[in-house]
Amino acid sequence: MTADIIATVVTALLLIVGCVGIVIPVLPGSVTGLVGLLIWAFVVRAPEGWVVLALGGTLLMAGMSSSLVLTGSTLKRRAIPNRTLLFGVAGAVVGMFVIPVVGLLIGFVVGLLLSETVRNRNLTTALETSWVAAKAMGLGMLVELSCALLASLTFIVGAIIFFVTA
Repeated sequence: MTADIIATVVTALLLIVGCVGIVIPVLPGSVTGLVGLLIWAFVVRAPEGWVVLALGGTLLMAGMSSSLVLTGSTLKRRAIPNRTLLFGVAGAVVGMFVIPVVGLLIGFVVGLLLSETVRNRNLTTALETSWVAAKAMGLGMLVELSCALLASLTFIVGAIIFFVTA
């Protein structure tokens, strides 16, 4: 029973880190949550574990895929290169350390704007395309986070059922 409890705590922590990782793009969000669900399923070796892995894993993969598709299709439609998002993420990482609390958001926006200003050589166009890229990234993160939270809820319900019926 001790291994089951340890695996449950580790999985809960990995799901929390995964949800944070979706919002803070430095950490691999959905992948971390999926690893947690895999660990729990293989340790508990019960039907609840496999059901949680199947449902939660499907939700995590759907969230990750939809995030990529939503963001990518919006950027492609507006002819905004992926490089812009990379500069945004780099700016977010720098901003997170330079300005506590709000630096992540400010750094992301500044990175987007700098990249688009260099690419377009026009501040008005850069502001418009940066806003489109920020909205696309935000929508993708929102969908992925929603799926990760549903996967976490699936794990919580599965863990409760597992420990109550054991």
